[in-house]
Amino acid sequence: MYVQHFVGLISHPKEEWEEIVEEKYSILQCYLRYIIWLAAIPAVSVYIGTTQVGWSLGGGDTVLLTEASALPIAVAFYLVLLGAVGAMAYAMYWMEHTYGVDASLERCFMLTTFTATPMMLAGLAGLYPVMWFDVMVGLVAITHTLKLLITGVPILGHISEERGFMFSMSVVTVGLCVLVAVLAITVILWASITPPVFIR
Repeated sequence: MYVQHFVGLISHPKEEWEEIVEEKYSILQCYLRYIIWLAAIPAVSVYIGTTQVGWSLGGGDTVLLTEASALPIAVAFYLVLLGAVGAMAYAMYWMEHTYGVDASLERCFMLTTFTATPMMLAGLAGLYPVMWFDVMVGLVAITHTLKLLITGVPILGHISEERGFMFSMSVVTVGLCVLVAVLAITVILWASITPPVFIR
């Protein structure tokens, strides 16, 4: 069902959002059916990419992480992603009254789950950790995420497209803050709790 919806969101997003809004998802269902699997994509991909493929900084030697040091980093990254999805959904729910959005917390989780999917799938780029490639994939994913958000908010929130656009831009601002927090937590974990061990 989820794959069918996501394919529909790529080909005809407005019509697919209208179908999705009729379905009922609990927060637990969002996590157990979708989010725990989606968040595993970037975590596992980065683990494989950094331990098996490696990356080159500035055209120098290829650098890899040991599997023992990469595993706790990947697990921590996975847990942070699960938390980030929840934080985004709660932020949407918290802001909805300001914009006159009619959405429950469950519906905010549903919107977050579907709009985060391109970003999670872009995590597959971690299998080939080359900076220019990962940035290009990330830009495509961000573009599609914005498109899904802008088309989905008015439908799921029962508001006009203009108000939905304003709400979407506020969500994007919160999303950037959450992204910075994810990066900061990752750096803190790298530096203190799970320091990486490099192989050249």
